[in-house]
Amino acid sequence: METKTKVDLGDFRTETRIWLEENCPLSMRLPIKGPMDMYWGGKNAKFNSNDQKIWFERMLKKKWIVPYWEKKYGGGGLTPKENNILIQEMSRLGCRKPLYSFGIAMLGPALLKFATEDQKLRYLPEIIEGKIWWCQGYSEPNAGSDLAGLQTKAEDKGDHYLINGSKVWTSYADNADWIFCLARTDFEAPKHNGISFILIDMSSPGVSVRPIKLISGKSPFCETFFDNVKVPKNNLIGNINEGWTIAKYLLTHERQMIGGVGETENKKEISEIAKGKLDFLSGQIEDNLLRGQIAKFEMDEKIFEMTIQRIIDEDKTGKKAALFSSFFKYYGTELNIKREELLMQIGGSDSLLWVPNKENEADAARKFCRSKGNSIEGGTSEIQLNIIAKRVLNLPS
Repeated sequence: METKTKVDLGDFRTETRIWLEENCPLSMRLPIKGPMDMYWGGKNAKFNSNDQKIWFERMLKKKWIVPYWEKKYGGGGLTPKENNILIQEMSRLGCRKPLYSFGIAMLGPALLKFATEDQKLRYLPEIIEGKIWWCQGYSEPNAGSDLAGLQTKAEDKGDHYLINGSKVWTSYADNADWIFCLARTDFEAPKHNGISFILIDMSSPGVSVRPIKLISGKSPFCETFFDNVKVPKNNLIGNINEGWTIAKYLLTHERQMIGGVGETENKKEISEIAKGKLDFLSGQIEDNLLRGQIAKFEMDEKIFEMTIQRIIDEDKTGKKAALFSSFFKYYGTELNIKREELLMQIGGSDSLLWVPNKENEADAARKFCRSKGNSIEGGTSEIQLNIIAKRVLNLPS
């Protein structure tokens, strides 16, 4: 374990605030227009602007790409309290994340818990440096919500596995360098017990990708196919046939990500957006019903933020906060859907405008359509409610 000198939190906040104000370019404090306005890294990475490049390089040098990972893996070694302060100060300024990565949000935590030390030293620094764009190979065409019913198989061929099968809804697979994948390594065992967690290079012979187009006009989703793909044995994470344990652990982080836990970017308040588009009377929105809906939404949003912080604080004391990942995902999803519905109401007929071949999803109609997918990806809302009922509330089956 790394030893750390005790730091005065007040001094740390002051130093952090000054550093961010001096080093985060103004354009990196503006709202994100869409997924392609973010920096994802990868072997073929391109910065959208010089400011984006500056911001990434400064945060990388500061070791704040993933500030809470240990320094030996390229992290900043911050304590949970210091990391919370950094998040708060980035949120205050509206600073964007310097790097968006499933490697950070999902794979990294799984590697830290289940990978060998050699695997951690190989993959974690590359994640932080943005050298690999990762995608997730979980869902399959015929498995539906029964993830454990997957049929992609990995056959033991001595010094390698031979992978055959397919995945669906693979976000950004057409851009990704590597995929973290669930494959069946034992067809005789009960379905939850015969699954393994394997890392696959997307440039391997036999891997192919086909993008999926959604009603919104664009999507990050793809179908991914494996046709006799050879994968080295040392790409197995954890023990053979014990991938389901890793899969469940990783899903808690995916659901928190979809629910918006730990986000630093400031979204413009609904009430602020309304001021530029609605009729006001005596300083209030003239439409009484819509005014009440906006007020309720903003209160729910603040309460959700406070609840997230409380549960994160409880997690530090050893309580099972991971159980709440389904709550985070479900409620965060519902809030996002409600936000997009309100924005459609506020915009009126202008919100129905649909621009063909738009490069981002920043317009109201596209974002409204896209928000509906939040209730499916990462486990449907119905599945999350079942998990909450059984594992959090301990209700009978």
